[in-house]
Amino acid sequence: MSTAPAAVREITIAHSPDSDDAFMFYGLATNKVRVPGYKFTHTLTDIETLNRKAMTEQTYDVTAISFHAYPYLQEHYTLMACGGSVGENYGPMIVAPREYTLDEIKKVKIAVPGTLTTAYLALKLFAPEIETVTVDFDKIIPAVLAGEFEAGLIIHEGQLTYGREGLRKIIDMGVWWKEQTGLPLPLGGNAIRRSLGTEVQKVTTQALRDSIQHALDNRDQALEYAMQFARDLDTRDANRFVGMYVNERTLDFGPDGREAIRKLLDMGYERGIIPHKANVDFVD
Repeated sequence: MSTAPAAVREITIAHSPDSDDAFMFYGLATNKVRVPGYKFTHTLTDIETLNRKAMTEQTYDVTAISFHAYPYLQEHYTLMACGGSVGENYGPMIVAPREYTLDEIKKVKIAVPGTLTTAYLALKLFAPEIETVTVDFDKIIPAVLAGEFEAGLIIHEGQLTYGREGLRKIIDMGVWWKEQTGLPLPLGGNAIRRSLGTEVQKVTTQALRDSIQHALDNRDQALEYAMQFARDLDTRDANRFVGMYVNERTLDFGPDGREAIRKLLDMGYERGIIPHKANVDFVD
């Protein structure tokens, strides 16, 4: 007598098409990391779209988000304790074709990659009065070079390539944040749907942690996989970029990383940038 096969639990995962995210999910995406009874499917979409989908539709079981977006979706999602991108004295930066003082840059209209990005939150903490226009993150440098904006707030690989384009760094928000708080700047993480329940949340979180560890342990293969998402970076720069945002802190934020997430969101709330107080909790 044959027994029916056990049901397979499908977990939908969405993250941005970046080399660091691809590196992190390499183990799961290539089935190098497997979990009996679970199937993981992947969707790649830019982070601002993922932020808004998580707020309005709760489309995915696991989704990459900007920490700035978390208070808007905390009713439906909690944070995973792994899979985060944290800037250790570096992060998003304002770049421009010429030098500006910090007082001058606050009076310039700046192209930003989305109002739910953590880069935008950090910018508004730095200069609440600053005027911004949302531009797709990968079009910010070209728009600044074309003279459409005097300056841009850049994220992702642009942090390594802006100098080649003839742009100058005016301020690095990760450096500014460290000076203000003594903490690293938490930029993005992975959120998991509360409705999955504790057991599925824990199994899925461990699967992601195993995927990150597998990539770190098999760096060359994981980097080769991630290069297809590296947008104009050579292998050396892609390796550097991945190293900036996939490291020991990606396996676990650590106490100061968790404190930094809470402090960032509390400051955003206290200064009227975020309308809801964040109730930050983690699946370990």
